Amino acid sequence: MRSTISTSELSERLTDPDLVVVDVRPTAAYNGWKLQREARGGHIRGAISFPMSWTRAVTAPGLVSLLASKGITPRKMVVVYGYSEGDGAAMSRTLRGLGFTNVRTYASGLTEWAADDSLPMARLVNYERLVHPQWVDRLISGENPETYPGMGFVVFEVSSGEYGQYRTGHIPGAVHFDTNGIEKKPTWNRVSDRELEDILCAHGVTHEKTVVLYSKNRSAATRVASILMYAGARDVRLLDGGLEAWTSAGYDVETEIREPIPVGAFGATIPAHPEYILDTDEVTTLLEDEEAVLVSVQSWSEYIGETSGYTYMQRKGHIAGALWGHPGLGPQSMGHYRNIDHTMRSYREIESVWRDEGITPDHRVIFYCGTGWRASEAFFCAYLMGWPDISIYDGGWAEWSLDESRQIEVGIPV
Repeated sequence: MRSTISTSELSERLTDPDLVVVDVRPTAAYNGWKLQREARGGHIRGAISFPMSWTRAVTAPGLVSLLASKGITPRKMVVVYGYSEGDGAAMSRTLRGLGFTNVRTYASGLTEWAADDSLPMARLVNYERLVHPQWVDRLISGENPETYPGMGFVVFEVSSGEYGQYRTGHIPGAVHFDTNGIEKKPTWNRVSDRELEDILCAHGVTHEKTVVLYSKNRSAATRVASILMYAGARDVRLLDGGLEAWTSAGYDVETEIREPIPVGAFGATIPAHPEYILDTDEVTTLLEDEEAVLVSVQSWSEYIGETSGYTYMQRKGHIAGALWGHPGLGPQSMGHYRNIDHTMRSYREIESVWRDEGITPDHRVIFYCGTGWRASEAFFCAYLMGWPDISIYDGGWAEWSLDESRQIEVGIPV
């Protein structure tokens, strides 16, 4: 059996249901970044993202299970590609060692495929908002990385509380951002627009600056991202994989505590995008709209009412009519939205799961969770995908469940 496949044969068989194409390059390249100056960014249309680095992160049984979870099984013909023949050949050898017998390497690789405009490719619509370590390194080194508008920047490590792990090591120049400054008890809704402006100015944020966010808990960074977007920050970015991705790429950290440099004004009226974050009255009204879809980003155990997910929330269940957004099974889980290296799961996989639940971009989609963090992560995923009409219900279960008259549901939907 031949060990390689040509460009012409691959293009002819691309829609074959018995064939699966695997992209072993970094997820950033798959999403759309031109890491090796390829003619077009993205991936071969229909390809599955499975970076070669993942094969070294799990045991053989775990690797087989992970491959199967993405539809890569010995029952299909598997075509593997990277940037070069060597990239694909390495994965092909790994697969054969796991018992895959029908594996071929696309030796020409993505570089040749991308150079031919007639060959189909795809990418994450707003991939530039999900940055990679090399991009951040160029930014903080004073260069002008691809897509950077050049209006100044700030880098924030985000967590709840004073500093958290920031003291033990952070990206050089990064400032700590405490989420407690933009949320308030008891429901942890965002602060008033006036308070928000004060916080942003104190942190040196203007509506024109590029803001790069990262956090150990990805949801913390996306919570800040969504509120910045609501306020009107034009260029909000998330470091995919956070500090772990930064150190894994070989970059140094520092322990010096950096203080923000305040600015006199945000530069735009807050909120510039009120549609991004909604309150209870707005959500109650929208629930009467057949085109609106409410999506619960509660864990499965929270959604069906086995637990509220929070010690201070007594009622259990989900808002009546809400669809489940598949974040994960256990309390507070977001595992189904993340890869094993804490980068964002392939947008194709997230979108496929949502589609099966009836969550599609042709609706007005409103995400909620307990207090807004997990809903913000789902919201940011949808934003990266280019979904046109998305929002977060800021009050979430914390606020909705306080009023006994508001309808809720428990158990597995029929």
